[in-house]
Amino acid sequence: MNAVAWVAVVIVVVLAILAIGYFVSRQNRRRHLQDRFGPEYDRAVRESDSRKAAEQELLAREERHAQLDIRPLAPEARETYTRKWTEVQERFVDAPGFAVTEADALVTAVMADRGYPTDDFEQRLSDLSVAHAATLDHYRQAHDISSRAARQDATTEELRQAMVHYRALFQELLEAGAGDHDDRTTAAGAVPADSVTTDPATTDSVSAGRFDDTGTADERVTDERVRDDQLRDDALRDDHAAADRVAAERAAAQRAENDRADDRADDRTGGRRLDDPVDEDVTTGSVNGRHAARSDIREAGR
Repeated sequence: MNAVAWVAVVIVVVLAILAIGYFVSRQNRRRHLQDRFGPEYDRAVRESDSRKAAEQELLAREERHAQLDIRPLAPEARETYTRKWTEVQERFVDAPGFAVTEADALVTAVMADRGYPTDDFEQRLSDLSVAHAATLDHYRQAHDISSRAARQDATTEELRQAMVHYRALFQELLEAGAGDHDDRTTAAGAVPADSVTTDPATTDSVSAGRFDDTGTADERVTDERVRDDQLRDDALRDDHAAADRVAAERAAAQRAENDRADDRADDRTGGRRLDDPVDEDVTTGSVNGRHAARSDIREAGR
């Protein structure tokens, strides 16, 4: 084999190695983006002109996120935000629309305290997607319901779901003190936001609430809310039962008083009730007898 042939072989081998290297590199990058962004990777692909463009967008998000000063919350701040969230949940019972608006503002405040820019909603989504892709769709749905609630165009059940969605991101932002890496590693296995249910028949849902610390964030929110509502329902049932008992006791006392009044009336009429029928023959006979006695007295006088 002459020198030209050897050069050609070397070129082919180098090109093959480069092609394989590029392919492996692209696959590794794709796998990395899929693991880090989870459902957000699929969303980006759907909304982009091509997979390559979507991946370039996600890489740009990573670069921007690396430049942000993202920091964990101080323990005191976590306690304060937790207390505020409890207050918001309690206000939901009487003012659900207002509570959802407060929940949106509280989540935004936590983001700002963590170091995320909060001026533009779409930019918030982009920045959060890098470290909190697992709960980002919850945030989208909650924000959409909150916007419709501001126009008074959301049902109470939708407002309840918004609280569940907000709580999913809120809890993750509070618990991310160990670093955002833990959030990224779970993005691919995230629970879709549309899987959150508030149907009491299936999960005893948001309106009743068993709280399971081992579940996902949205499951824990659902369970806590369900438990609170269940306690309230039990209290209402107890109140209704007590009211029924009081009403029954009053009715029994009234019947007893009526019976005593009837007994007193019987005593005054010699055992005969005032409305008892009178024997007409007896009455007529008594009258005739009195008339005959008067006639005999008049005859004796003459």
